Amino acid sequence: MNYEKTLSDFINESSKIIDKNLKKKIKIAILSSYTVNGLKEVIRVKCSEYGISSSIYEGQYNQYSQEILDTDSNFYKFQPDIVFLLIDTRNIFDQIYYFSDSKSIEQKKSFVSEKISEINHLINFFTDQSNATIIITNLNIPTNSPYGISELKLDYGLLEMINEFNLSLNSNYKKSEQIAILDFNSFVSKYGEDNIFDPRQYFFGNIQISIKFLPNFGNEIVKYIIPYLGLTKKCLVLDLDNTLWGGIVGEDGFNGIKLGPEPPGNVFVEFQKIILSLHQRGIILAINSKNNFDDAMQIIKEHPYMVLKEEHFSSIKINWNDKVSNIKQIVEELNIGLDSIVFLDDDKVNQELVKSMLPEVFVPKLPEDPSLYSKYLQNIIEFSNLRITKEDKQRGKMYAQQKMRNELATTTPDLTTFLKKLDLKITIKKVDAFSLPRVSQLILKTNQFNLTTKRYQESEIELMVNDPNFFIGYVNVKDKFGDNGITGVFIIKKESKKIWNIDTFLLSCRVMGRDVEKGMFVYIVNEAKKQNVEQIKSKFIPTQKNKPVENFLPNCNFKKDGDYWVYMVKSKLSFPEFLEIEA
Repeated sequence: MNYEKTLSDFINESSKIIDKNLKKKIKIAILSSYTVNGLKEVIRVKCSEYGISSSIYEGQYNQYSQEILDTDSNFYKFQPDIVFLLIDTRNIFDQIYYFSDSKSIEQKKSFVSEKISEINHLINFFTDQSNATIIITNLNIPTNSPYGISELKLDYGLLEMINEFNLSLNSNYKKSEQIAILDFNSFVSKYGEDNIFDPRQYFFGNIQISIKFLPNFGNEIVKYIIPYLGLTKKCLVLDLDNTLWGGIVGEDGFNGIKLGPEPPGNVFVEFQKIILSLHQRGIILAINSKNNFDDAMQIIKEHPYMVLKEEHFSSIKINWNDKVSNIKQIVEELNIGLDSIVFLDDDKVNQELVKSMLPEVFVPKLPEDPSLYSKYLQNIIEFSNLRITKEDKQRGKMYAQQKMRNELATTTPDLTTFLKKLDLKITIKKVDAFSLPRVSQLILKTNQFNLTTKRYQESEIELMVNDPNFFIGYVNVKDKFGDNGITGVFIIKKESKKIWNIDTFLLSCRVMGRDVEKGMFVYIVNEAKKQNVEQIKSKFIPTQKNKPVENFLPNCNFKKDGDYWVYMVKSKLSFPEFLEIEA
């Protein structure tokens, strides 16, 4: 399906964007081997819809190699945050695209290897010059071969060559922190080669992506910008009736709802499978339903075709309260922000209520036809993530453990007793290759307990890790209920032998309220003492969301001095008695 707006709509809207009203900023460079006129405007409009002000550099037509290899080029002067390198099959394969069988198998393999080496050289040259993230497209595998139906009978034919190029490209950068692949071949498959590639436009101006579908491609690009800026959503709040199953449990009963292997119940089984796949990659699930609690829970616990079980939901609000009140309780219970939420409900009245009362919550407009639910959910770019960490995969389990902590808290007379019963243990280590992706993720996403809210990409953190003027550590928190994973980060800049500056100090909302931050700071102080440091200073940069950290510095005996808070290392500092620390 084509994007709802035309390219002309995007071009018109782009000229009306007021950047000063947008909170996030990003510099994007587009280098391409083919014509992409209008893509810049599409990206600007799509970014603005997410509160992002985008400054975009468009490279010269098919000059990507020259611009990357010339460090004095306007491309480098632009200093992009993220680069999109768009290459195409005809450009890379040139004459072999049409006459592949004129070469021997050895020559064809050598050709593919040579082309991969050329791309590797360009990418490696760029990453040696810049910390920017670079996203490169793979190649579209055409549906037609010059050799027609005999293509698959050829030894190492054209399609196999292109496929090997794509596999090698992906293999080379699978573990890279700075480089990612945009699957252009899948994009073409999704919308159809005959739709994406318009011969009239190609021969007129080397337009590889039809003007009609250029907005769709812009959407693919924004999928990478969202996680780059840490704007990925992390909680899916779900209605029940006519959302997770067909029908209304209060009217149709346990045996009357539509859920099972036969239509129309099979569409809801499929939808639940897609939701569970999101959960397994780190999306928190919650229920927000107007229903009789016992009736709905019986479905969840006992229905033979329920894919989603009670343990998959970190918060369950099944009552007769309005949906807005329930969402507020969910974010309070899970200790996350409203801007972390995606709310799915088939009822248009509830959609509009939540959108108007809680504008931070993303409320998609579900299709009328439930058979389209699964496809629709899979296309929500708010869940896009460049990398899925170990903590992401364990998030559902961690929030289930949080339920048990909350239950303990309600049966304990005071906070100190509760914290003692938790058997808290924190482990502090220096950042390494294993922890780097999660550390970057925390720095990009953490808003509430974050002193300075500075944002760093993996490549930037890696440079600091290898710089002796920085001291960077992460915190892993465990208790009697389980492992919370990496939940805290600090970055110390050593301004001199006597003065350290806290550049970054943050804690995940999952472990707030347990004095973990005090344990982190005691560790930093002890390390400072070992190196005869006299002062530790820090700024507190207030935002709309980091109020929970505003008293941290004065509570740790920092004194205000101009723009900074200063702590004298010789000062006495008490360590929380209920914390066990391992460094």
